[in-house]
Amino acid sequence: MSYVDGYIIPIPKRSVRAYRRMAAMGRKAWTKHGALDYKECVGDDLAPKFAKPFTRLLKLKPNETAVFAYIVFKSRAHRDQVNKKVMNEMNEMGGSPKDMPFDMKRMVYGGFKTLVE
Repeated sequence: MSYVDGYIIPIPKRSVRAYRRMAAMGRKAWTKHGALDYKECVGDDLAPKFAKPFTRLLKLKPNETAVFAYIVFKSRAHRDQVNKKVMNEMNEMGGSPKDMPFDMKRMVYGGFKTLVE
């Protein structure tokens, strides 16, 4: 079974274009170093009537939306290897961008074992 890193990020709607550029670079880096799949998705229908909405969970402001993203790996060990290579590459290029299009402190992240594939 594969292993997945998943994250959700509250993001100002005005920053979606800048985030998309950054996400495209992320996709290139993670897949170059071996990630099996990489998806970044922006909120579209965040107020369902049958469950707790992302808007409430993330305490989104009216001018914000959410990005839901995941990266698929062969295993947790493979994830650790790929992430190490990506982080080394980012550090060689000067680290994280200075003007992040979102607040890193509000990012939610975790690694997940796949239950059904």
